[in-house]
Amino acid sequence: MVDKNMEVFPENPEQEDELVESVRIEVDSGQASQRIDQFIANRLAKVSRSKIQAAIEAGMVKINGKIIRSSFKIIGGDLIEMQVPVQPDQSEVMPEPIPLNIIYEDDHVMVINKPPGMVVHPAAGVYSGTLVNGLAHYFKSKGLETHASKVRYGLVHRIDKETSGLLVVAKNDFAHAFLAKQFFHHTVDREYLALVWGEPDPPQGSVEAHIGRDPKNRQRQFVFKDGLQGKAAVTHYELVESYYYTSLLKCVLETGRTHQIRVHMKFIGHPLFNDERYGGEKILKGTVFNKYKQFVENCYEIMPRFGLHAKSLGFEHPDTHKRLYFEVDMPEDFKMLITKWKAYTEHRKEAIEEEQ
Repeated sequence: MVDKNMEVFPENPEQEDELVESVRIEVDSGQASQRIDQFIANRLAKVSRSKIQAAIEAGMVKINGKIIRSSFKIIGGDLIEMQVPVQPDQSEVMPEPIPLNIIYEDDHVMVINKPPGMVVHPAAGVYSGTLVNGLAHYFKSKGLETHASKVRYGLVHRIDKETSGLLVVAKNDFAHAFLAKQFFHHTVDREYLALVWGEPDPPQGSVEAHIGRDPKNRQRQFVFKDGLQGKAAVTHYELVESYYYTSLLKCVLETGRTHQIRVHMKFIGHPLFNDERYGGEKILKGTVFNKYKQFVENCYEIMPRFGLHAKSLGFEHPDTHKRLYFEVDMPEDFKMLITKWKAYTEHRKEAIEEEQ
């Protein structure tokens, strides 16, 4: 009996999620002794034996609650629990000469600073111009064509099209499984900067609310207050700087659900600035005067997307087991937007002081 709790690549490529599936197999009582990797490969047709072996080596497969090796032989009545990377659409990826901002690279992993506006993985309606198309070209240019055809399987997580910042990519099956294990167990450090409407009260806190697909709109995610639907999601936030009408927050992900920060911030009444999908494109705090409305419109022109940046990323290296940490500054349009809000806030303070 096979029970899967899978994250698949959806129709909408603008996703953020941990690309790992949890599989539970109860071995039939009449099953003859067989190597664990062979047994799993026969039952999970879309997962190669090499990936299964890599998952076992990374400690992502347990038999009756214990971590085992590839040579382990199962018998009837055993309970197999494992986490393996999700298998996306296996159609051919066309290599494209897309510039990649590579922050770090070795034989096992790459860390990339993704610009806003770039989709991470091809999906229905988006077949070119993605990060994966660029990765395929990059590896092919290095003479690593075996990786060029498989590199998209190195994705362990994604960030939204309009979100900028850091992504880690695995360069081999073992690194992929090892990183996937860290994402599954929430031991990866991820910090984001988010510009939201209003000022959260309290200025520091945590949002713990299940997230799933919105039953009324498949392009959005939704908070299920009863906790019986969707998946558990936890976001920790802290006020970095207040601009009265908007605030810059630090958001730390404990889990990595689709649109998690965007959905959680909307849930607590502070949608991301200019996030049309979750109501942040409306003026949610401020006056009704035309001068203020024009200021907000100018802000939208400066950065015609929502304000979210994957600032830092930390994880254990699959080969050296050292903790690696990376940090990148927000892109120029985000910096300009913050500067504009700061200036507006200072002007407002001066006007109030003059009135007093």
